[in-house]
Amino acid sequence: MDATRRGFLGVAGLGLGGAIGLFGLNGFGTAAPRGDFPFKLSDAQWRQRLTPAAYRVLRQEGTETPFTSPLNDEHRAGTFQCAGCALPLFSSRTKFDSGTGWPSFWQPLKGAVGTTTDRTLGMSRTEVHCARCGGHQGHVFEDGPKPTGLRYCMNGVAMKFVAGRA
Repeated sequence: MDATRRGFLGVAGLGLGGAIGLFGLNGFGTAAPRGDFPFKLSDAQWRQRLTPAAYRVLRQEGTETPFTSPLNDEHRAGTFQCAGCALPLFSSRTKFDSGTGWPSFWQPLKGAVGTTTDRTLGMSRTEVHCARCGGHQGHVFEDGPKPTGLRYCMNGVAMKFVAGRA
């Protein structure tokens, strides 16, 4: 994708992300992650474990406002883990600046994520969730860099960074 289109998508994402951040995605009928996952907590336990912003993204499939995550500027060697259950999801070696305002990666760690079809907001997208707890991480698109051509566009609030070997 050329820089002009990516820039447009970044600005469009900022507007959409701002609207979602202002009004919340919950009003669009999203719910807790679907499926049977190895790591389970009650809703009360999730609310106690997570910040309100992380709960809204991980458990209610919300979206953080673009360009707000400190993880956008994280460039050290290390691993990005699920903020819900600490499962390692992405290596810093696969992180790149997509210009969209969300931490982006071209490949997850093996077996770390699952995908489902997300039909909210009147479109069909591929939602990415943690394979251990089912927490919503973001979406994957087919406009990323080589070698995969994929862009895993993740919510920074849904992850924690652990510095060290990537």
